[in-house]
Amino acid sequence: MIYSILIGLANRLGLFIVIAYLLSRNKAFKNLILKQEVSVLDKILLSAIFGAFGILGTYMGIPVYGALANSRAVGVIIGGLLGGPFVGFLSGFIAGFHRWAIDIGGFTAFACGLSTFTEGTIAGILHVRLNKGRINWKVALAVGMALELLQMVIILLVAKPFWAALELVRVIWFPMTTVNAIGIAIFIALVENIFREQEKAGAYQAQLALDIASETLPYLRQGLSEFSAYKTAKIIYEKANYDAVAITDDKKILAHIGAGEDHHKAGLSIQTQATRKVLATGEFQVASCKEDIECYHEKCDLKSAVIVPLMEKDRVIGCLKLYRTRGNSITSVDIRLAQGLAQLFSTQLELSRMEHQARLLAKAELRALQSQINPHFLFNALNTIISICRRDPEKARTLLVHLGEFFRKNLSTGRETVPLEQEIEHVKAYLAIEQARFGDRLKVVFDLESIGGVMVPPLILQPLVENAVKHGIFPKREGGTVIIRAKRVDGGVELTVADDGVGFDEATIEEILYKEGPTDRIGLFNVNRRLENLYGPQSRLKITSKPMLGTAVRFFIPTAVSKWGEVDGAYSTAGR
Repeated sequence: MIYSILIGLANRLGLFIVIAYLLSRNKAFKNLILKQEVSVLDKILLSAIFGAFGILGTYMGIPVYGALANSRAVGVIIGGLLGGPFVGFLSGFIAGFHRWAIDIGGFTAFACGLSTFTEGTIAGILHVRLNKGRINWKVALAVGMALELLQMVIILLVAKPFWAALELVRVIWFPMTTVNAIGIAIFIALVENIFREQEKAGAYQAQLALDIASETLPYLRQGLSEFSAYKTAKIIYEKANYDAVAITDDKKILAHIGAGEDHHKAGLSIQTQATRKVLATGEFQVASCKEDIECYHEKCDLKSAVIVPLMEKDRVIGCLKLYRTRGNSITSVDIRLAQGLAQLFSTQLELSRMEHQARLLAKAELRALQSQINPHFLFNALNTIISICRRDPEKARTLLVHLGEFFRKNLSTGRETVPLEQEIEHVKAYLAIEQARFGDRLKVVFDLESIGGVMVPPLILQPLVENAVKHGIFPKREGGTVIIRAKRVDGGVELTVADDGVGFDEATIEEILYKEGPTDRIGLFNVNRRLENLYGPQSRLKITSKPMLGTAVRFFIPTAVSKWGEVDGAYSTAGR
């Protein structure tokens, strides 16, 4: 008899497994299992599903000694393990009450009803202790066997007469414990597969987040505005499976794409308490129903949303909102995607702020250079011109033109880059005055390849040339030569200012470039900082110098530069 019961229960278990498989493929059931927050209505629905499993197990039972060998406990134990105490309690009550009600007065009716309720309740308690339903099939098998053995104990304790209960348990304990535990393990294995699919979806979402971040980068690096928010929201809406996407700042809606865009318009103040809470606390919120979204429009289709903060350092500057038109449909995958996007966007916005500050710094350093017109240079230049006036008025007039041109270019503002030809003309104006002072002691050589179309920061060469004249050539009794060279290299232009003057040691180079020392060479430090801020480490000044042998200062200007001041593609290292 035991063998025939075992085979009969196993055959009936096949139908359970088919139903379990179909459920595991059902999208609505998957959403119930995967939800981050399960509502009371969801719990009641799960209780009804697993309670119905229990009832089906009763009707498919095998009559044995006035009782039933059955799989009723499979449904309620699974319900408790997956849904928690509420689902375990309610599904156990549904199936247990039904078992008692269809056989009132039967010698095992109350015992079986009580054991079913007890098994469901204990399974629900185990849900909390066993990682909230994330258990493997081996643990489920052990739990199923333990709870089925508990059912046998309850039957022995409650059912009367005892000798009939004992004979029943002797026959059914092994088939029911074995088959039902295996059924529970198989169902949990199917649920495990749902979670694995979710993890795969999470990996896909991570890749999706990176793709979205890559496409939104050019817009968010302009800062958070209605334009950048609109472009970003549109990219998310087109790439991700959401019914609407919105971005706000800390006061108003910046963009809303998708369902509800006819009344969720840019420029409107923030309406929802959930969004205000995110802005106040910096923690994400999930709106599970239309009431949580708090839309004033009666026919608004938006039913649920995840709202995550956009950060700048430790300050919340706005929110990203992903909407669905079904209530309570935000899963943990949606939350992770929203949080990942928000983190990436926050990083992009922070980079935007840093780049803006770098541009401001570069402009400030340019103004500092423009303000550093050496009064001694002006005094010496005027004295030189005065001394030439009587013996060579035409040359004096030419020098005055050069001096005026030098000051005009030195004080010009408003442009981040100028043509290299213009910068060379500025250098020539400066050198013409210095050559008038030093005469044959200062020789100048220009070695310029084709430089048409090359743009450079203003006042980038003149401080280097002035340094070569003032600190390289002037201290040398016999004078020397300054060479200004422009050479085309892979990806840009290498500019060099070299002299055969007195030179200096390595320690001085370190002070000039990195320690803002000596104060009379602050121009070199500023030039180096400006180049690095605009073009990156590839364009730092490269200084080589040896005492009494001269100095060469080189730097690289990339020719393929985006409007953000970045080199398109990898930094070139050629020619350095």
